[in-house]
Amino acid sequence: MENRNPDVDLWLENYDNPQRELVAKIRAFILDCDPAVKEAIKWQAPTFMYKGNIASFFPKAKKNVTLMFHQGASIQDEDGLLEGDGEVSRVARFVDGADFEAKKSALRTVILAWIHERS
Repeated sequence: MENRNPDVDLWLENYDNPQRELVAKIRAFILDCDPAVKEAIKWQAPTFMYKGNIASFFPKAKKNVTLMFHQGASIQDEDGLLEGDGEVSRVARFVDGADFEAKKSALRTVILAWIHERS
């Protein structure tokens, strides 16, 4: 993948967390949604970007994988993937691989909605 950042590869290699494998799977999925999605380490965690920050992993979560969508309240989310009631941000949680598989269509829809709104 051309949009894969070696800094994030290194971060994942050193990420000591029971959810590491699922984080890697979700990362690959998000990067595969659209080649325009980029990634970097921001706030000490992998962050996905397209004309602004889309979402960052919350690296301290151990019981699930949490993605914080920085401006999630503004993203079209007809499937109800995003949780929260704050004015700006929302989160998506994935408890295991099966949960991710069940939610990945909704995750793709949210990522593509972000791109569409900013294109």
